[in-house]
Amino acid sequence: MVVDRNYRCSVTKPDDFDEFWNGVMEDVNSIDLDPCMEIDPLRSNDEVDVYQVFYNSLDHVRISAWYSLPKGVTGRLPAMIQLPGYQSDPPIAREWATKGYACISVNPRGKVRSRSQFDPGYPGLLTYGIVDRNSYTYRGFYVDAWRAVDFLLGRPEVDGDRIGAVGGSQGGGLAITIAAMRKEITAASISAPYLCGYMDAIELTHAYPFHEINDYLHTYPERRADVEHTIAYFDGISFADKIKCPVIVNIGLQDNVVPPETGYAVFAAISSDNKKFYEYDGHGHDAGKYIHSAIVDEFFATHLKKEN
Repeated sequence: MVVDRNYRCSVTKPDDFDEFWNGVMEDVNSIDLDPCMEIDPLRSNDEVDVYQVFYNSLDHVRISAWYSLPKGVTGRLPAMIQLPGYQSDPPIAREWATKGYACISVNPRGKVRSRSQFDPGYPGLLTYGIVDRNSYTYRGFYVDAWRAVDFLLGRPEVDGDRIGAVGGSQGGGLAITIAAMRKEITAASISAPYLCGYMDAIELTHAYPFHEINDYLHTYPERRADVEHTIAYFDGISFADKIKCPVIVNIGLQDNVVPPETGYAVFAAISSDNKKFYEYDGHGHDAGKYIHSAIVDEFFATHLKKEN
């Protein structure tokens, strides 16, 4: 398969993009985070203490997360925000704790333990409220992830100058948005980034979850213009020029879930002057994970392990 490495997506960043998201951030900043955490003995082990965490987000939705710390913490640790995929439930990220990081694994609204107030289901998350930017799923979903930064900044064991973001697929898309909107992010690793080039992706692949939009437009063809208008505010490419921290991006050239063309497009749009792209031939949506993991570890060790 030949992939066009110069592919550019059709999305146009709305003129009032910053105004819209600044308004959203004003709304959520008026809501008390009210964090709580409780040790979970069943999920802790000899090396890592695991806590169940809750905090408030946009629209006063209560969000859950897993928080992992290496046992016997002394001093202030670098921190990691683990961002979840679309269908999978967020993992307990003990492996980051064993590497010396405080790690929060976020469960945005609609995910397990964050479903009581909002639950569009799977499939359904991608198209819920998609004709209005103020009701679209990802308005709150993105903010739920971004508020993990506020949780970490409130923790005495965390060095707020050393916070990384990591994720693949939907988690990769979330890593783009959090690196763009939260300047506290020191470095970001983005794998097979979903939520980028939506309208191009639905033509480039017929796999789910993107195909949910095709299903929706097949049922409501008259809403296409409203859909395109809405998702331009949520497309990772619209966020990318706000990213200034060091970034690595990896894709699989045979990915039929997140088209590799959209990976090239979002990488080109990222403004950081410290960015690097990795492509893996012969790999699909895993984006070369088993090869690339060592690169991710070295990347974060370089940017987060050194005291600022």
